[in-house]
Order: sequence, then structure tokens, then C-alpha cells
Amino acid sequence: MTVSMNAAPGRRPGAPWSRRLRRWTWLAAMLLAPGLAGAADFDVAINGGRVLDPETGLDAVRSVGIRDGRIAALAETPLAGSLEIDAGGLVVAPGFIDLHAHGQDAFSNRFQVADGVTTALELEIGVLPLSDWVARRAGKALIHYGATAGHPAARHNHLTGDAVGNIVYAGALTRDDGEFAAYRPDAAGIADIVARLEAGLDEGALGIGLGISYTPGASHTEIFRVFELAARRGVPVFVHMRNARTLGGDALAPLQEVLADAAATGAALHVVHVNSSTNTDAPVALAMMRGARARGVDVTTEFYPYTAGSTRLESALFDDFQGDYSTLQWTATGERLTEETFHRYRAEGGWVIQHGQDPATNAWLAAQPDVMVASDGVPFVDGFSHPRSAGTFARVLGHYVRDEQALDLMTAVAKMTLLPARRLEAVAPAMARKGRVQVGADADLTLFDPGQVADRATFMEPAQASAGIRHVLVGGVPVVRDGVIQQGVFPGQAVLGGSAARP
Repeated sequence: MTVSMNAAPGRRPGAPWSRRLRRWTWLAAMLLAPGLAGAADFDVAINGGRVLDPETGLDAVRSVGIRDGRIAALAETPLAGSLEIDAGGLVVAPGFIDLHAHGQDAFSNRFQVADGVTTALELEIGVLPLSDWVARRAGKALIHYGATAGHPAARHNHLTGDAVGNIVYAGALTRDDGEFAAYRPDAAGIADIVARLEAGLDEGALGIGLGISYTPGASHTEIFRVFELAARRGVPVFVHMRNARTLGGDALAPLQEVLADAAATGAALHVVHVNSSTNTDAPVALAMMRGARARGVDVTTEFYPYTAGSTRLESALFDDFQGDYSTLQWTATGERLTEETFHRYRAEGGWVIQHGQDPATNAWLAAQPDVMVASDGVPFVDGFSHPRSAGTFARVLGHYVRDEQALDLMTAVAKMTLLPARRLEAVAPAMARKGRVQVGADADLTLFDPGQVADRATFMEPAQASAGIRHVLVGGVPVVRDGVIQQGVFPGQAVLGGSAARP
């Protein structure tokens, strides 16, 4: 593959006359079309790649012309651009959209974009206040970003009386305020929490993020009131369901709670990481969600393509833990835990890997066309994270599509692009221009080699960029060229909802 500046398209020697005639007829039409004349008709021209558009079903060799950050042309023949990218042998797909990315910093963004991600959103835990968070990232983002109004942050701010506090992932999971996780507000307290969430929606939050496993003190009433707010404002709820241990150990009981709340209020529901939340019960969980959807409940879900999760050991998720300690791996040393080290490291605080998910169930989820791909990637701390933070999307394409043939390429791309875009279109109209390779769509594009794409991050060496992602464009700006992340470019824009959304 080569990237050249101002290279003329040329004609292929020996091409049949009929093909040359069609080509020159098309070129004449381009030259005569208003606004398309000139030696460099487009800002960027991507020529000769296998274009996949999951919405229209397009799967063919095409050239893509980009102007002013959007796709301006799709053609069967080469296009001229100020920058021309030879995409021969590559797949040209919509940029991958990660609905569940806790790594909202420059270092994490570099691994995300190397994995083909052009939009990474913090929707499970969320942030508050949103406006401060958005302002800090403006003009400094490699890829697009956005967040929900975070229920854990709203509880924290209510409990402490802090009106301007900001909690992102790690802070929401720790219990610096003693009884934060177990705190059970009265009716007035719930009303204040709901009001704080509504203020976040006014600032452009993309919905409400609920990490109920990390706030076990949140009553069924509190959670129901949050769903009522989501329904009234027409936004989705992104939920990490309640820990099954608090509901008798049945992995499906937490799903029944949130499905009932969605059905009763009319709120849209997105269940995060169905694989880690329900494990071998995932087929039944998905049947429940499909049945609810068939009866009018707006519910969707996602999975990540690894058989281990990761979170902080001091979080409420591990209160009253009675499982197999050896399934837990301390990231700082790589050791598997014992009862003694579990309690010692829990008092110290830090990241732990949770092994034990069923590989066959994960492969089954990978093949389901209505289950989105989302990383649940966590921030890198001293260079350490979970491999899903760097390799989620390449792993689906390389391991599950190419190697295991668990699903076809178009289905996989749809699960990474079109489905996440559709999940947010009602609240963020800009998402209707993402997840597609169509004229008028945003030029967020990922070009990858289907024979080489693969994840390289491992549990003990997670800070390894994916292979086979050759070019990535964000708003028409190349941020990865020939596999190299570009320096000094920050085309990422905030994705906002409600009245704060830009057209």
C-alpha cells in the first residue's frame, strides 16, 4: 500500500474499450458537475478498496472521495484528491464505534485508534458534570468522544454535597467516602440524585449510565426513578446490572429487574457486557431481550471478545465474594490470588483480572447479529490495562471472523459500526452520519487488511497495538497512515445529545 500526494489516476493498460468508455464518461460527468472540477477534486481520495457499508449491503471495490470531513462520492473508478490512498487489498469500513470505553485519555486513545476505533464513548459509568469534562477534551482528542450522565457520580455528589465533582471510571468504583456504595438515600435524596442526572442531560449527556453492581445500596425504587427520568427525556439507560449475589445468585434476576423497569417506564435500555454479566446463561438472557424487543421494549446489548473481565478489587463488586480466588489475577504481579492475598490486595486497592467466562458462550455471542461489540476497555495505569483496551475490534475481525469463521465480515462490521450508531441516533442526531460508508456520511473510516488484522495485546502485556489496521480517518483527517499514528492531529469532536447536540 502506498500513500501519494496529487497522483493522477491514470488508466489501466489494455483495459477493454467498453470499460475505458464508461470510465471516461464518468470522468466527464465529474468534471462538469458543480463543485467537482479540478485536478484534485477531493481533500482525500481512497481508491480501489473493498468498501463495506452494512446499512445498504454494499460490498464491492469502490473509490471514496472525501470533502470537508464527509464522504462526497463513491465511484467504481479512481478519484483524484489532494491526498490519495491506495486501498488495494484493504477493506474500507465505517470507523468502529465503541459504546463502552473507560479509557478517555490521550494514551488510551492511541491504542483505540490503532484498533480502528474512531468514536469511543463512556456510557456505562458516565461523568458529571459533563460540560467540564467536554471542555477539558476540546481540541485535544484524537478520536470522537462523549458520555452519559453518571449515576455513580450523581450519588457521590449528592452524598458529599459536591456540586462540581467529576467521577470517571476508577473513581466511581472506589469507596473513598466510606459508605458510598452501600448508601441508601431517602425519597428526597433520590430526587436530588435524579435532578443531578437531569442537569447532565441538559449539558448534552447521551443518556444515563448505571453501574448498579458498584452501588449496591441503590434500591429498586432509586433505579426505577432513574428509568422514569430516561423515559421522560427520551434517552437510553446503559446499565451494568446488579450483582447476582444480591439477588439469590441467579444470573438472570438482575436482567429481569432492568427489563421490568424498561417495560414499565418505556425507557430505552442497553445492557452492557452480557457475556461477563450472564456467562453461560447468555443464550437465555438474549432470548429474554429478544422477546421483550418483539413486544415493544427498546433493549439492546453488547459483548467483548475475551473470556476474562477486569475491575478494581476494592470495588463493591467483591463485597462478600465467595468464589474461587484462583480465578482472580493481580495485575501488578500477574499472580493468581488466594484467600489471604485477596484480602491483602483488596485493602491495598488496585486492578484485578477476573477469569472464568465460558469460551463457547463467547464464540456464540460473537456470531449473534444483534449483539454489538464494545470493549469495556479500562484506562492504562503505569502501562497496564486489560487487553480489551487495545485489541477488541481487531480480535473480532481476526479471531472470530477470519480464524474461527464464527460470523461473516459484513455482520461483524455491522456489530461494530451501524448497530452502535443506531443505538444513539434518537438522542444524538450526529450519529446518523456515522457507522456508514455513504455519500453524506461523516468520513470516519477504518481501512484494514482482512488477512493480517489481529489483536496483539495479552493479559500480561496489554499495551500492544493491534496489527493490520492500515489507515484510520476521523472526520476526513488521517490519524493512522500506513499503520503509523500521526502526530499533532486532534480531529476528535464531542458527541452530544439533546439540545446541546450539533446538527
